[in-house]
Amino acid sequence: MSQNPSNNPRQESAAQTDEALLSKHVPAGDKAAVRGSGIPNAISVAFSFLLCFAGIYLDRYAGDFSAKVYNENSRAYAASALPAEPKAFDMVAFGKKQFMSACVNCHQATGLGLPGVYPPLAGSEWAQGDEQRLIRIVLFGLSGPVTVKGTTFPGLVQMPAFGEVPGGGYNWTDRQIAAVLTFVRQEWGNKATAITEAQVTEIRKAVSRSKPWTIPELLKVK
Repeated sequence: MSQNPSNNPRQESAAQTDEALLSKHVPAGDKAAVRGSGIPNAISVAFSFLLCFAGIYLDRYAGDFSAKVYNENSRAYAASALPAEPKAFDMVAFGKKQFMSACVNCHQATGLGLPGVYPPLAGSEWAQGDEQRLIRIVLFGLSGPVTVKGTTFPGLVQMPAFGEVPGGGYNWTDRQIAAVLTFVRQEWGNKATAITEAQVTEIRKAVSRSKPWTIPELLKVK
């Protein structure tokens, strides 16, 4: 026969509260010691702080737990860790851009100019000649006739000033002028030395002029 559930000592014990158990099994003087035997508050606070710190650290530095993030043997990581090398400034490419933006309509992409109107730059003794005169032409413009490769161009259309001169309209920097001249001197088979930004700066500072040059004036420049 089965026991009456109401007489089962295990069920009766489980139904009692903690306080009843303490009263039954722990002497009155020892109850406070039993209640205070849990984890001290200081340790609980410290443990909570460590858990919080660990969560923040992992969120910031775990890299989404990717195996490649801190793998020094990974090619992708090694490449991305290296600083990118600065690209060298390409004076000729920059000069070509300047030429195509302002000079191509007159002197043409071929550098051959327009017969009887605009002189050629390809094979030009002026384009490949004295740097001082060439820089002056671009800075302040050119007026009047000019002879290039044995052909005289009457100068019906004045070459504008590209430097910072009144009425010049372009106001190019020294770098822009140096770049376009370098491009002209090394394009279409021309084989002349590059023009530096410092050369343009020197002439701009040394020469004060508000009108374009003429060929007779330029020929006096040494």
